[in-house]
Amino acid sequence: MIYIAPSLLAADFANLESCVKRVTDAGANYLHLDVMDGAFVPNISFGPPVIASLRRHSKLIFDVHLMINDPIRYIRDFVKAGADIITVHLESCADPLPVLRSIREMEVRCGLAISPATPVERIIPYLPEINMALVMTVVPGFGGQAMIPETLDKVRVIRRHIIAKGLKLDIEVDGGLKPENVGLATAAGANIIVAGSSIFQAKRPRAVISSMRTAAEEHPFQG
Repeated sequence: MIYIAPSLLAADFANLESCVKRVTDAGANYLHLDVMDGAFVPNISFGPPVIASLRRHSKLIFDVHLMINDPIRYIRDFVKAGADIITVHLESCADPLPVLRSIREMEVRCGLAISPATPVERIIPYLPEINMALVMTVVPGFGGQAMIPETLDKVRVIRRHIIAKGLKLDIEVDGGLKPENVGLATAAGANIIVAGSSIFQAKRPRAVISSMRTAAEEHPFQG
């Protein structure tokens, strides 16, 4: 199944509750929440208080993407705020295993992300430990970038490994996704699509999400 995850980073921060309701009514499955610390990535976004505030007003799956250094320090805070999935960056952890296990111990789904410059081989050993692999299709930390097509080769490698090993996990792609290129991502093996500007800034978000689903259906994984 294909899941659509609008990224809150592209929303109107003066009207977050109404923005979330708008994309929910448009057919979104997840709400992608980019947490940035100004250290692991240059920008700063928001933290647990904002997520907790929105949690009271939304039944979407809260997909929390931690672009922060030493994330193990804050796992409990994000679980308490209402995260359903917590994804950490492989590059932000000296050893990802304790972080992934701490997330699972708190009974939320765990994900591991890699940036465009990170070789796909680095995430392969951790696939049995996670529920979701996130392949960044842009350099993390900035919205509105164009998707880097070469990153989809990593998606294909991961999906093939999942099939070969009989694993069950999702592959999420994040960065520059829109109806025109969603089919490239799903054909490579992605099944969770993060999209910010193309959904939150659309006049008709329902039509955008519907177009994404159609593109995904027309371009299944090609092996």
